[in-house]
Amino acid sequence: MSTDPSQSSSPSAGPVVAVARESAPGERRVAATPETCRKLGALGARVRVASRAGLGAHFADEAYAQAGAEVVDDESALLGTADVVLCVQSPAAASIERMQRGAVLVGQLALQPGSDRAEAIAAREVTAFPLERLPRTTRAQAMDVLSSQAGMAGYKAVLIAAQLAPRFFPMLTTAAGTIRPSRLLVIGAGVAGLQAIATARRLGAQVEGFDVRPETREQIESLGGRFLDLGVSAAGEGGYARALTDEERAEQQRRLGEHLKSIDVIVSTAAVPGRPAPRIISAAMVAGMKPGSVIVDLAAETGGNCELTVPGQNAEVGGVTIAGPLNLASQGAVHASEMFARNVFNFVSLFIAEGGVAFDWGDELLAHTVWPPRDAAS
Repeated sequence: MSTDPSQSSSPSAGPVVAVARESAPGERRVAATPETCRKLGALGARVRVASRAGLGAHFADEAYAQAGAEVVDDESALLGTADVVLCVQSPAAASIERMQRGAVLVGQLALQPGSDRAEAIAAREVTAFPLERLPRTTRAQAMDVLSSQAGMAGYKAVLIAAQLAPRFFPMLTTAAGTIRPSRLLVIGAGVAGLQAIATARRLGAQVEGFDVRPETREQIESLGGRFLDLGVSAAGEGGYARALTDEERAEQQRRLGEHLKSIDVIVSTAAVPGRPAPRIISAAMVAGMKPGSVIVDLAAETGGNCELTVPGQNAEVGGVTIAGPLNLASQGAVHASEMFARNVFNFVSLFIAEGGVAFDWGDELLAHTVWPPRDAAS
């Protein structure tokens, strides 16, 4: 049963936490599940969910109602009465303008200075927490949406590659002879890359992993992959790779190009948050690959690791198929939403307690995630 959000409870009731309906094209995930709605209620929050917000992830309105949330038809009124708004991707500027002044917005917001959404947040004095800015520390792991969603993306990328490839992945011994296993290379050994390696191994492919950070060798090998050592190290700070020098990059490219001539499938995952994806696979490398080879470029959303990637499309160049899928985590909306929602709950638990909202700006997770940035000591 949908309710009117303007009919608020007593003034002493806890903060209103609203779950927005996603508006980005193709987005099926939801920022809270019935499970996390119950947990928010246990913190003293009054949870209100936009009707049909969870349908893309197969969470019915009735499930939210049974979890103690109010299901609301009028999303404008929902946003206008919420103290905290949860989302997967940022609402449009027009929706932010309907939020009540001083509200809190939590999600993957991708805010840029001077953008319409950033200006709307400033005008409404909204406290925004773009979760992609969360420090990647041990304490933050339970809140890390980048990692949880990357795991789903890496899994789906290998399934796409298996569908596009004109070859079996595993070795098969048949009456028609022995079929050799496909040789698959995963570029980038972050969460998405490691999940891709594990998935490809389960499908029976002969798997290699490449990353310019030498410390990833042990992780790749622990999953049954072979570490591809091209003799170039770009170990950096904070678990991310540093920029290569021109000479290092040229040598890496030369050696990688030679190696790709024997590879059947590439899953490319190299990305640095907030920056364009590094270009690793050149058009010349693609030209040297075997006809029937497949590249699945997980970095398509930020420009692609392959020079020939077309975001959102499958392209064929010289007999090589290059896929540029977008928002792969949304294709596994049920489990992706469950993980995302738990990440969000763990984060908002930092400031929703005892039926109220209070920020401890000495907490580095809050201080370093909030937008615009502020000093943790302020």
